[in-house]
Amino acid sequence: MGVKTIGIEKLEIVNRDNSAFLISVIIPVLNEAETINTTLAHLKRYFQGVDFEIIVVDGDSWGNTLKVVNDPDIVKVKSPKGRGLQMNNGAIAANGDVLIFLHSDTCLPNNAASAIRSALADHNVMGGAFDLGIQSERQVYKIIAAAASLRSRITRIPYGDQAIFIRKSFFSRMGGFQDIPIMEDVELMRRIKKKRYKIKIIPDKVKTSPRRWQKEGVLYGTLRNWSIILLYLAGVSPARLIRFYNF
Repeated sequence: MGVKTIGIEKLEIVNRDNSAFLISVIIPVLNEAETINTTLAHLKRYFQGVDFEIIVVDGDSWGNTLKVVNDPDIVKVKSPKGRGLQMNNGAIAANGDVLIFLHSDTCLPNNAASAIRSALADHNVMGGAFDLGIQSERQVYKIIAAAASLRSRITRIPYGDQAIFIRKSFFSRMGGFQDIPIMEDVELMRRIKKKRYKIKIIPDKVKTSPRRWQKEGVLYGTLRNWSIILLYLAGVSPARLIRFYNF
């Protein structure tokens, strides 16, 4: 076990493989012990034949999700809680030239690695994301996913559940994600867009879990999400929005 110091923060690297990898998949987690090993097994199947590493960054001070990870190839990082901060700390621990920030309840498309490589063959493309899919056959979820994909294609501002990917060197130059409680994904994409860098939306779909909609209700969850986005774009601070999000 080693400790890596970043500014005033300390990262506990629980284990890691010193080999060099091309792609780093960074998964921020909090209380995901029940599903994390399934997510990791899917990822390893998708990336067969590709140079990659998977980094799980646990925001739980006890590291309860990391404790159940049974694959010795996984890089385990403990971090202070906060998705933006966890993803930044995962990026610091990463060896890859390309970073993929993946929510623990989202599955990449089977051809994710080749699709990202093709997108980044254009040297003007600094990063991007995938179209959104939801793991349900209900028509309402298909409509939500289609609307989200259309929005991201028009605005070129994808959300975190679309599996944002970015060149690591560029991510570092941009200063990474802001340490804010919500909207860290949108904030970074807006910054990139303002500087007129190219963001690629890949038409292949990720598949994210409908669990939050199922828990909160489809109508409430959708309207709440839209309202938060509009309020954020209107200038409401993430510190105020997080209270609305958790209401």
